[in-house]
Amino acid sequence: MPSLRDRQTRVAAFFVFGVQGLSFATLLIQVANLQARHELDEGTLTLLLLIVPVFAGVGSVAAGAFAARLGSRLLLRVAQPVVAVAVVLAGLAPNVPLLVPALLLFGVAVGAVDAGMNMQGVAVERRYGVQVLNGFHCVWSVFSMVGALWASAAADLPLPVVMAVPMVFAVAGSLYAGPKLCSPKEEKVETATVTAGRFPWRPILPLCLAMGFLYVGDAAVSNFNTVFMKDVLTAGPRVIPLAYVAYQATTLAVRLGGDFAVRRYGPAVIVRIGGLIATLGFLGVVLAPNQFLGIVAFGLTGVGLSVVAPQSFSAAGRLDPAGTGVAIARVNLFNYVGFIVGAALVGGIADAAGMRIAFAAPLVLAAAIIVLAPGFAPKRAAATTDQATT
Repeated sequence: MPSLRDRQTRVAAFFVFGVQGLSFATLLIQVANLQARHELDEGTLTLLLLIVPVFAGVGSVAAGAFAARLGSRLLLRVAQPVVAVAVVLAGLAPNVPLLVPALLLFGVAVGAVDAGMNMQGVAVERRYGVQVLNGFHCVWSVFSMVGALWASAAADLPLPVVMAVPMVFAVAGSLYAGPKLCSPKEEKVETATVTAGRFPWRPILPLCLAMGFLYVGDAAVSNFNTVFMKDVLTAGPRVIPLAYVAYQATTLAVRLGGDFAVRRYGPAVIVRIGGLIATLGFLGVVLAPNQFLGIVAFGLTGVGLSVVAPQSFSAAGRLDPAGTGVAIARVNLFNYVGFIVGAALVGGIADAAGMRIAFAAPLVLAAAIIVLAPGFAPKRAAATTDQATT
C-alpha cells in the first residue's frame, strides 16, 4: 500500500512531466512561425533545429553525473525554470544571432529535465511496485496538447506573447513541485549491488535503439508537422496546429490505458503493436491527399509511438535496481540521438526531394521497432539484471 509520502512524490512528478510537456510544445509548435519570422530556408531551419537535440544530449549526460551525486530533485529545481526562460527568449529573439543562444540554452536545460523527470518517475514506480510510468508520460501529452491548443487559439497575438504566457504557469508548477520530489536518499536502493561503473550496455541496447528510432519519428512530427501542413497541405494558421494536437491527443488516449495494458499483455507485445501502428501512421502521412487525412495520419503516429518511451525507461529502471540512474541516462541519450538524426534526415530529404517523401524515413525506422520489441520482455530484464549483479 503506497504511503502518504509515496503519493506526494507521485503528484510532484505529475507536475514536472506536465510542465515539461507544456514547455516543449510551446516552442516546437512555433517552428513554422519562427521560420517565417526569420526568413529561414529548409536547410537553415534544419541546422537551427539540430541545436536543441545536440545540446540536450550534453544536458542529459551532465544530468546523469549530477544526479548520481546530488539526486534528480535538485537538478529539476534548477533546470526546469531555465527551460521556461529559454522558451520566452526564443519568442523574443529579433534575429537569428539571438535565437541561437536561446535554443542552445533550451537544449541543455530540456535534456537535463528529460533525464531528471524520468529518474523521478522510475523512483516512484519502484516505490509503488507496479507500472505507473505511462501515467506520467500521459500528463506530458496532456500539457503538450494544451500548449498546441493555446497556440491555435492565440494565433492572432504577437509571437512573444503566445510563447510567454504558458511559461508563467510552467515556472509556477515547477516551483510548486520541486520540494515534494523524491530526495536523493529516496531515489536510491541501498540493498542493490549494481554499480554505475559495472553497468553493462548489452541488456539496454534494444531499449536504446528503440528509443532512437522512436525519436526519429517524433522529431519528424514535432519539428516538421507545421511545415508539412502549411507547405504540402496548404493549411491555414488555425488548422496548422491541429496536426500536433491530433498527435498529442492520440498519444494521451493510449497512455491513459497504457499501464493497464502493459500489466495484462506485457511490454514486448505492446511495443510490437505500437511499432506496427506507427508504421501505418507514417505511411498515411506520406500518402495524405488532404488536410483532414493528414491530421488523422499524424494522430495515428501518436497511437503507435506513444508506448515506446515509457516502456524504455521502465525497462531501464528494472535493469538498474540500485537506482543509480545510469541506465535511464543512457537510454535518454538516445532520445537526442534520434532527434538529431530525425531532424537532419527528414530535413535533408525534404530539402532534396520534398517534405512528403521525407516522412518515408521515420516510416522505415518505426517498422524496425517491431523487431526490437522482444528486448522489452520482463523475463529478459530479469535475466540481464541477474547477470549485471554477478
